[in-house]
Amino acid sequence: MSDTELAVKKLIIEALKLEDITPAEIDSDEPLFGSGLGLDSIDALELGVAIRRQYGIRFETVNDEVKAHFANVRSLARFIESQRGG
Repeated sequence: MSDTELAVKKLIIEALKLEDITPAEIDSDEPLFGSGLGLDSIDALELGVAIRRQYGIRFETVNDEVKAHFANVRSLARFIESQRGG
């Protein structure tokens, strides 16, 4: 697990107030929405705001590309790294 993946897991837990889960319990390849972690569209909005605050990355429109970035922790971490030049 990369440092960014761990940071994303911690951000998800903090931003969405998931007090009953630890970063170790979130599989980096587990879907964030639906049958995986079980997040919903409101959670997606809150997570987007948290990412903007933490990393300065804005999601102007929600399209299939953005949805793909939010598929799981690993894809979100890769997107953040690409935006940060890391």
